[in-house]
Amino acid sequence: MASPWSLGGALRGMFARKTIDDDTWSELEDALIAADFGPDVTDAIVEQLRANVARFKTTDPKDLQRMLREVIEERLERLDPTLTLTNRPAVVLVVGVNGVGKTTTIGKFAKFLTNYGRSVIVGAADTFRAAAVEQVATWAERAGAQVVRPEHPGQDPASVAFQTVERAQRDGIEIVLIDTAGRLQTKSGLMDELSKVRRVVEKLAPIAEVLLVLDATTGQNGLAQAEAFIEHAGVTGLVLTKLDGSAKGGFVLAVQERTGIPIKLIGQGESIGDLTGFTARVFAAQLVA
Repeated sequence: MASPWSLGGALRGMFARKTIDDDTWSELEDALIAADFGPDVTDAIVEQLRANVARFKTTDPKDLQRMLREVIEERLERLDPTLTLTNRPAVVLVVGVNGVGKTTTIGKFAKFLTNYGRSVIVGAADTFRAAAVEQVATWAERAGAQVVRPEHPGQDPASVAFQTVERAQRDGIEIVLIDTAGRLQTKSGLMDELSKVRRVVEKLAPIAEVLLVLDATTGQNGLAQAEAFIEHAGVTGLVLTKLDGSAKGGFVLAVQERTGIPIKLIGQGESIGDLTGFTARVFAAQLVA
């Protein structure tokens, strides 16, 4: 069955035709735009496909479908999705605006890692929201991870992060996931806070990854909200949430090309097991199915 975030029916009718004609190209362009590839990526893909169709002198829409899958896969593969978690402990900062699913993503990522036999500890360093501390602690415990909570309300986030890494070093825990604030009074204040967390943590251990969580359903608008993180937080990888039930699968390629940052994890559901590593070949095949 086609994935709910594939281009789906918009392409099926087009590829079922007997030949490639002007209507084919028009419908393909409309389908890519509707799937949130964005105008620049859409134009580039259509131009490349026109060149391939001309080069191989084909009029078979099935050939065009295969070429589309290959072009998307090739473009997605330009950046390496491998998580860098070889340090011990490997410290991961998880950043993003409030509401994108950052806190639940941490719980899902913890479960993803414990499934591979890794020991995990989560630092509840979003101390500006009491609810965030309880939420991330609940998800972490469900995932079988340890949790470091603030010692008192409003504790400095950097000190919570520091205590988390300290405990990981003391207890031999392999991977540290640190939740961070998604919103303060001003953007500059938030970025200053993240920089402080980084400086304090790096006194104990290097940062292995800074993962930015984006809500795929918000598409280009969500990316605009997150640009401050990309500019100031030293983001090394993207995590896309809420791909289930969305027609915006093209955002996966668009966001990677626009930011130059690889997608490393994708979330496709609400349960704790619904976070996976990103594989360009599998994603492109599902997208164009």
